[in-house]
Amino acid sequence: MAKLFLVRHGQSQWNLENRFTGWKDVDITELGEEEAQRAGQSLKDEQIDRAFTSKLVRAQHTLNIILDECGNTDIPVIMNEALNERSYGDLEGLNKAETAQNFGAEQVHIWRRSFDIAPPGGESLKDTYDRVIPYFESNIKPQLEQHKNVLIVAHGNSLRALIMYLEHLSPEEILKREIATGEPLTYVFDEQMNAVKLGRLTTHTSNEVIT
Repeated sequence: MAKLFLVRHGQSQWNLENRFTGWKDVDITELGEEEAQRAGQSLKDEQIDRAFTSKLVRAQHTLNIILDECGNTDIPVIMNEALNERSYGDLEGLNKAETAQNFGAEQVHIWRRSFDIAPPGGESLKDTYDRVIPYFESNIKPQLEQHKNVLIVAHGNSLRALIMYLEHLSPEEILKREIATGEPLTYVFDEQMNAVKLGRLTTHTSNEVIT
């Protein structure tokens, strides 16, 4: 069986400032570095054969810290913009609270939490899904089929798209799913590539079969 580890990057500077980030290349904070170190410690006893990340520095920086903590700095690392965060278009750089005041809280909620409605100049979660999943199927899934353990360090919405795919979630279900920064999620695949979601990597781990 192969394992897939998913980690959202550590807290970024714009996470801290409550700004829409999207494709803007913003690095992680000191807290983000600490979150990445803890993620690396929790993965230290796991074999990791390949790592994938986005073209954005906050994900790459997080991955580098994780691999340093794991002692896996010599494994192949593949970077691709298909794993980038959802683009927020014209909203990128804007404070979320101020944006709600300017455009109305209901409109901003629709942009943030609808599945197929994009903000001005940006992507919907469906758009993000439509670039993440083909990349996963063509580049990452074959590694898992060869029984290689894979680590993906990416972003809240690119990982949300992948989780939707792995767990067969509806648009309504995935929009309710929150992904914490720097906390690894683990999936195990059987020979038929059915996913089993493991609980958080702690001393008390529960299994949840995804059908």
